[in-house]
Order: sequence, then structure tokens, then C-alpha cells
Amino acid sequence: MATTDKGILNRAYIAAGILLLVGIGILAKILHVQVAEGKKYRALTEKRIFKNDTIPANRGNLYDSNGQLLATSISKFDIRFDAVTPSEKDFNENVGKLSDSLSRKLNKPKSYFLNKLRKARANKNRYILIAKNLDYGDYKEVINFPLFEKGPYKGGVIVEQRVVRDHPLGKMAERIVGYDKPGRAPVGLEGAFAPYLRGSDGVRLKQKIAKSQWKPVNGANEVEPVDGYDVYTTIDVNMQDVAHHALLEQLEYYEADHGTAVVMEVATGEIKALTNLGRAKSGKYYEKRNYAVWEAHEPGSTFKLMSVIAALEDKVVDTSTVFDTKGGKISYYGRNVRDSKYGGYGKINVAKAFEVSSNTALVQMIYDNYKSNPSDYVDRLYEMNLGNKIGLPIVGEGSPLIPHPDDQGWNGLSLPWMGFGYGVELTPLQTLTFYNAVANDGVMVKPRLIREVRSKDRLVEKFDKEIINPSICSQETIDKVKVMMENVVRRGTADNLYSPNFSMAGKTGTCQAEYWIKPGNYIASFAGYFPADEPKYSCIVVIHKPNVKKGYYGNIVAGPVFKKIAHKIYANSPIKDEIQLPQIASEEVEKSDEVFYSKLQSVQKKVPNLKGMEVMDAVVILENMGAYVEVKGEAGIVSNQSKAPGQIIKNGEKVVLTL
Repeated sequence: MATTDKGILNRAYIAAGILLLVGIGILAKILHVQVAEGKKYRALTEKRIFKNDTIPANRGNLYDSNGQLLATSISKFDIRFDAVTPSEKDFNENVGKLSDSLSRKLNKPKSYFLNKLRKARANKNRYILIAKNLDYGDYKEVINFPLFEKGPYKGGVIVEQRVVRDHPLGKMAERIVGYDKPGRAPVGLEGAFAPYLRGSDGVRLKQKIAKSQWKPVNGANEVEPVDGYDVYTTIDVNMQDVAHHALLEQLEYYEADHGTAVVMEVATGEIKALTNLGRAKSGKYYEKRNYAVWEAHEPGSTFKLMSVIAALEDKVVDTSTVFDTKGGKISYYGRNVRDSKYGGYGKINVAKAFEVSSNTALVQMIYDNYKSNPSDYVDRLYEMNLGNKIGLPIVGEGSPLIPHPDDQGWNGLSLPWMGFGYGVELTPLQTLTFYNAVANDGVMVKPRLIREVRSKDRLVEKFDKEIINPSICSQETIDKVKVMMENVVRRGTADNLYSPNFSMAGKTGTCQAEYWIKPGNYIASFAGYFPADEPKYSCIVVIHKPNVKKGYYGNIVAGPVFKKIAHKIYANSPIKDEIQLPQIASEEVEKSDEVFYSKLQSVQKKVPNLKGMEVMDAVVILENMGAYVEVKGEAGIVSNQSKAPGQIIKNGEKVVLTL
């Protein structure tokens, strides 16, 4: 018996010992959790209960140079429906009326919404989409429809608000305005100036009070959001509109693959218009890529300006130096250089060769004078900044290609081919920057897209012109090539653009595109400035792969776009003084634009003779002078005007035009 009791007691001791050890282990674990890992688990608990919620900053607005909106942030609303929330009575009484209201608002049959809502109710769908991307006015209307008016807890309406970027210009200037989206490369002005526009997000501490429901812990934010700045660009919406439609019309007619047009202010380098249009499979044109900035290509004959300046600066030729075009064909290392005119031009001087864009003459000019030391020619091009990127804030600028004799790929054809724009590559904007420097008496200014940054009415930062090269060449050379460029329009390859009332200067360009893949594709271009005597704006137009059956030369395909842009911009420029128009009958008017663009004379605002003009041109003239215009008759030619030519006109004064 004693032995049995002793065994029981031993087992009890063992069990107690085990329990004691287990207890000690549990206590140790509790102490470890509370002391050693307490901070960790308290943080996890707080993380489930509290969270830092991001408060998005308001993105700044993007404006043109006149204060017109290019991009702004607006709220869009999606309406969803929790079909389980409404009571049976509320749902049955209102589903028909709600369907009827939605039908009238969203232009779908009543039966469509009735079936959709009833199906959602039967399937207990708590998140069915009703309408998407509503603006504020439509959203306010929809949430007051029957049933929805009862709110989220009785009516089941769910409103999701988001801020989206709106472009008031729509598809026009879509690529230059661009976007700045998470996870995507920045594009255009939105991307380039994102550091100013974005602002900085705020933070607010929230506490979980129920499933998926959080409330702010404090009345104030932990970190206040800072709104983005407003950015004022150099773009002029009116000029952009002119360039866009002039380019679009030509692309459509010539069925071209794509094209670009850029307008720059000569003195400042401000880009006033930049349009890029590419053809989609549908045949319609959209802003697909920023060709002006991105696409480096062989410029062809527009590069002859650079070659002529180099030769004049090095004094290896003068404008009077004569070259024999040799029947319009000359060979180098088994490859032919031809003139566009069959049989060539005979013996012509450099100035004439430039006017008629003779390949044979200008190639000889470069090859004969630099073949012994081609680096002299190439180094001169480098000195004129042709080998460097512009350094635009917009991402994706194409790299220029100016081969050097020290390069591995240099061969016997490199020098003569460079002379007339082959074997080199420039983007349209890089080419325009050089032409703008010529218009600016040799001063090369950096193209600029931003004027200033503002926070409401406070100026944050102002951007002034930046000089890349104070003198690309001597004034003597500038004066010579300016005359040559004006003569291109007066009597050369672009004489079809000539207007007796408005002076332009420039150079045509026609070169083969992708000739190493397939012959028969061309790039047509025209680069220049206007007015020729006192340059205000420079402009380049480049059109890729026009339908060769309709035309492909630069003067025919690209030149008319330049002319339209130049004329309309000059027409819409502020008229400060008297306008002197020639006395001309309607039948003598080649185009409505021609009469409009006469030279401005500094005196005072006197009414010009508007008879014989297109009514729209006459209206623009008078409105620019501050007049209130009334038109009598159908669209057509002005036959009479209420104020006689030469009379002084006052701001707001009424002028009646009779057609």
C-alpha cells in the first residue's frame, strides 16, 4: 500500500513539474512577446487600425502665351449601384422611374436599364456600373434620380470621383501638350514641366471604424498638400490652330504618311506653334509622335544653306563664283548626282545655284574646295552648332548626325553627299534653329517652350531667351545668304509662293526617303522666315512620303503650308498703326490672303480700302483695328464699306460691310 501511494505521489510530482515547466514556458513567451517583441506587435495592431492616407495635390494648369488653357484638372464621376441595399418596397416602387430617367439621360432604351437593375437585384450584385466619366453637372443630375436620391445607405447609389487631366484643345496639339502618368515616360509639355505642375501630396492619419470605413483621427492633416504651380508656355493657340489646319489640309490632299510644322519667334526663340500629324490605318491624321523634336532625317536641299555659309565663311567661294552644271549630271566614285532640271543649268554662279537648288553646282562647290582637307568643312559645321542637340526639356530629342573624316564610316562619297544634304541627319527643330539664327543676324537662340511659372498671381520663376551661339558666321555672310533666300521665293525654286504684298525668304528641300529600302519615297520640306526684310517669325514644314502621283517637291508639297501659316499669322498680328492696302479690283486678287498682307505703315488707325476683298479678311482687319463690324449680304467679296478709305477709326466704332 505504501509502495502504491509513493508511486502515485511520484507521478503527481512529475505531472506538477511538467505543468510548472509549461507554465514557466508560457510565462516566458508572454514576457517575450510583451517585452522583446511588444513594439513589433503593437505596430502591427496600430497598422490595422490606423493608416496614413495620401491627399493628392492639385496639379497646376498649363497655359498658352495669352493665358488660354492648354491643360487643367477636372473631376469625373462614375456612378455604380449596390442592388442589395434598397428595401424591397423602395426598389420595386422606383426601379421603373429610375430606368426611365437613366434612359433619357444616357440615350439607351428604358428596357436596357430595367433589365440590368433587376438582374443585379436578383444576383445580389453590389457594384454594378451605371454611368462612367460624367462631368459635375451630369453627376448632380443622376444622383437625384428616383431611388438614387435616397443616398448610398437607402438608395444604393455609389459615387466614385476621380481627377483627370482635360485638354481644352482636344486632339489639336495633343502631342505637344502631352501627359505625365505614373509608370509611363513623360511626354510633351505636361511631362517636361511636371516638376512645376505636380506639387506635393499631403498626408492625413485615419482610423478604421468598420470594415472598409476610415475616419480622420485629427481635424488637421499630418502634412498639408502643396498645389502645383501654373506654367505659362510660349505656345500661341491661334498660331497653333493656323499651323495645324494648314498642315492637315496638305497632308490629306497629298495622302502623306506624316508631317510637322513649327513656328518660332526669331528674336526670342519662343516656339509659337508646333504641330505633328501622322496618318492612322483609317486614313485620318492624329498627333501620333513629336516628329519635330524626335525624328532626325536627311534634310536634303535645306542643308545647302549650311554648305553655302561654310564655303562663304572660309572664303573658298563668293556668290559670283561660277560652276558648270555639266548637263545636269556629275559622278563621284561611280555614283551620280543629278539636277532636277533635265540638262542642268549650264554655267551658273553660287547665288543662282542656290536659288534653283542645283545639286551639281553646289556639290562641286563643296567637293572641289574641301576634298584635300574635308575636316575644314565639317569643323565649320560643328562651329555653327550643327553637331549638337538643342537640349530641349521635352524628352526624346533626336541626335544630329554630322559625319567627320575621323569616323570609321567616312568614305569618298561622304563629302560630296553632305554638300547637298545626304549622309547627315537633323531633326526639323534643329534645322529651324539654324534658319532662325540666319534670320536673327547670326545669333542662334535656343528654342524655348516656357515663359514663366506662377502660383496664382505670384511670379515664381521667369525664363528669358538663351543664346546658344552669339554669331554662327560673319554679318557679311548673313547679308549675302539672306538675299539668296529671298530670291529663292522671288525667282527660284519657290517662286510659286511669291506674293507682291508680303515678303518671305527660305529654302526648298526635296530628298529621297528610305531609299536603301524602297525607291520612290520622298521628304518635302520648306524652311525660312517672314517678313523677309524684318524677320519676325521663322518656320519649317516637313512632309514625309506624299503620294508621288500628286507631287513630291518641297515647293509644291511643303511650301504652300509655309505660305498659309505666314500669311495668316501676319494677318492676325496686332495692327498698331495705319494699314495701307493697294487699290485692286476683285478679279485681280489671286487669293484672299494676298491683299490682306500689305506692309504696315506707322501713322494712325485709318480705314483701308476693303473693296474687292474676301469678307472674312476684311472683318479680321477691322476687328484688329478695334472696330465693331456688321456684315450685310451672303458670304463673298466686299462691294461697299460704310467708312471711306483713309478715315480715322476709333475703338468700338461700327463699320458696315456690304457684299
